[in-house]
Amino acid sequence: MLKRDRWLSWVFLAPAMILVGVLMYYPMIGTVIESLHSTSFINPKPQFVGLDLYRRVFASSEFSAIVWNSCVWTIGVVLLQNTLGFLTALLLNQRLPTTGLMRSLILLPWVLPGVVGAILWRFMYDPQLGLINSFLIRLGLTDQGPAWLAGASTAMAASIIAAVWKGFPFSTVVYLAALQNVDQEQIEAAIMDGAGRLRRLLYVVLPAMREVIVTNLLLTTILTFNYFDMIWVLTRGGPQNATHIFPTKIYELGFGQFRFGEAATYGVFSIVVLALLLALYFLVQHSAVRRLVSAR
Repeated sequence: MLKRDRWLSWVFLAPAMILVGVLMYYPMIGTVIESLHSTSFINPKPQFVGLDLYRRVFASSEFSAIVWNSCVWTIGVVLLQNTLGFLTALLLNQRLPTTGLMRSLILLPWVLPGVVGAILWRFMYDPQLGLINSFLIRLGLTDQGPAWLAGASTAMAASIIAAVWKGFPFSTVVYLAALQNVDQEQIEAAIMDGAGRLRRLLYVVLPAMREVIVTNLLLTTILTFNYFDMIWVLTRGGPQNATHIFPTKIYELGFGQFRFGEAATYGVFSIVVLALLLALYFLVQHSAVRRLVSAR
């Protein structure tokens, strides 16, 4: 009977496994094979070159710049998004007259399509008509508004701010749900012991939310590393590759320059990084489940 139930479970799982294999793993295998072949717009026929593309790409200064940009982009967005999301969740967890309305309005950036949000920020960053420069000029902080997206020193920071605005409501929702599940008896006991707001936050609330925080950090890292539309609409990787990250570089090489082999090489490296992040994410989830089961 047990053997029959096991076979029956595999029968039900088979369609989903086949679908996942066709839609996910088959393209991954195709990307690895493509990275072993060289193509160009002039010579579109793939030519087998083995690992030569990997040696060429990894030795280039452009690859180092993209790795650096990806690290700055991912770390900056993840840290700011989670910090702002946590602070906003603390505010929305208070009993205020307009809390319900604010909880609804805070979701607007998140539900807005990424391309639409990027276009809005592109208009706001406009050096002549943008809202940001107009605001700075009225405050007397500058006489002439800078071109935020055209400067190599400001384009990445401007893109990070736009991405944080787009993504922090997600972290707010996650942390707000975690705050509402904190054991109120522990908080009341800390109050009776004379603990202030900061001590309650550090020694009661944050330890209770530790697993949620770690999980959300890993999840937002995976999503941010693979984020494409915000940077592409704002800067297209410019100026001078100052904001190119792996997704934008892969798109430019593959669909802009028809260098599919080099694009696949960047793609393989990106897949490896994402696989490591996913493995870490599932490890954290598994350890959290084990602790939950042992606690019961």
